[in-house]
Amino acid sequence: MPQSFDQTMHEMLAQTRAVLSELKSLGVDELYLENDSTELPVCREEVSQCQTGRCDCRMPSLEEIRAELGECQRCGLARGRTNIVFGSGNPHAELVFVGEGPGREEDEKGLPFVGEAGRLLERILFAMGFQRDQVYICNVVKCRPPQNRNPQADEIAACEPFLKQQLASLKPRVIVALGKFAAQTLLQQETPISRLRGHWSEYEGIPLMPTYHPAYLLRNPAGKRDVWEDMKAVMLHLAEESK
Repeated sequence: MPQSFDQTMHEMLAQTRAVLSELKSLGVDELYLENDSTELPVCREEVSQCQTGRCDCRMPSLEEIRAELGECQRCGLARGRTNIVFGSGNPHAELVFVGEGPGREEDEKGLPFVGEAGRLLERILFAMGFQRDQVYICNVVKCRPPQNRNPQADEIAACEPFLKQQLASLKPRVIVALGKFAAQTLLQQETPISRLRGHWSEYEGIPLMPTYHPAYLLRNPAGKRDVWEDMKAVMLHLAEESK
């Protein structure tokens, strides 16, 4: 005959009491219940506040970051853009590429690295064993600088908080900084990319490999050998981390 509800509850309570008694004998005098992350407020400070195991806030999702960015008017680049180029790819990517800023085709389509430099990046990814949708790709600035000029300091400053939130949400195993502005922004230094590339650094505890931007390679094909050496180092790191 099946047990009655009262009998089942009695047994469950007895088992729970036994577990608690065992924990007490081991010196455990209080238990911590993990908060439902969906009920926690979004972290508004640096990601470092959540590096301990007990956070009172959570990292925003990419969708929440994009919603906060809105139809951004935080710098002068907004006046000349067609589309904000937020980023695209796998939200759980182990590998993230950070570039400089959108070009003409990116501005038109609202997607990063879809022009000639993007097609070269896709060939590099293919050689590494990745499809584009397996990684995440974004830029330091989200709007196209006029005539593809270099982004200015105030424009980088306006977009940098959103880039930081993206990387905090993604939590990749490796970041590849493509070009001078990506590397210098993430590393907070002004060392030339020619000296930074090929040497591992860190961003918020995440291994970071600076290398040349694909647009640079289109103008200077000889640099492809250096970039491939950098990507081999990235592949080796990912392989070792997977062991």
